[in-house]
Amino acid sequence: MSAARSLVSRLAAFSSCEISDALIKLGIPHGGYIPDINMVSPAASSDIRICGPAYTVQMVLASDKTAPKLEKHFVDTAPEGSIIVIDAPPRVKSAVWGGLMTAGAQARSAKGVVISGRCRDIGEHRALQFPVFARSHSTLGQSPFTRPSQINIPLTIAPQGADGDASAYSFPAIQVKPGDWIIADEDGVVCVPVDLGQEVVDLASKGKAIDSKCMEDIKAGLGIQESFKKHRGK
Repeated sequence: MSAARSLVSRLAAFSSCEISDALIKLGIPHGGYIPDINMVSPAASSDIRICGPAYTVQMVLASDKTAPKLEKHFVDTAPEGSIIVIDAPPRVKSAVWGGLMTAGAQARSAKGVVISGRCRDIGEHRALQFPVFARSHSTLGQSPFTRPSQINIPLTIAPQGADGDASAYSFPAIQVKPGDWIIADEDGVVCVPVDLGQEVVDLASKGKAIDSKCMEDIKAGLGIQESFKKHRGK
């Protein structure tokens, strides 16, 4: 097994919450959390967790004539084992991902898609059991509203309110670079900088062991405060 595959396997053993806790301990202020992007497909699948390197896609408004254009459809160039991460323009009410894209991504053995934006064709994604994480959904397709512009570039994903306005929110934006590790499950989506993967595994392992001891004592009636003091030291 290659070093990268081994690391993916080890990261995938931890929940998105455990990964975020480890990143906080490493001084990452947002804990790697990409806010308000949640599981759309499969439905009610608490055991679904995806982990893999980010393949990034920047979408722009279709009216933007100055942004670069792709020669090939971005799904057709998605690497095997990758997680497609799409950043759509804020306030757009149309989808940037649909059922045909899921079929194409699945055929290329991509692990899933994370969308800072909307998807559609939810039933098709669920029928194919393909993991889709998005901010919301829509009946509208990509055209004539948006278009893909660049792939494999750093994405800066800012938190958004219901109206798509990020200006009033103090939660920091997160940068997702090509190859960063993406972990997504029913709790949310987390990005681990590629060079911090092993450190996150080490810290998450320790944190998981401590929480396991806390859970055991809390169930036995010791109480949360005493259990935390005993195992967490506070």
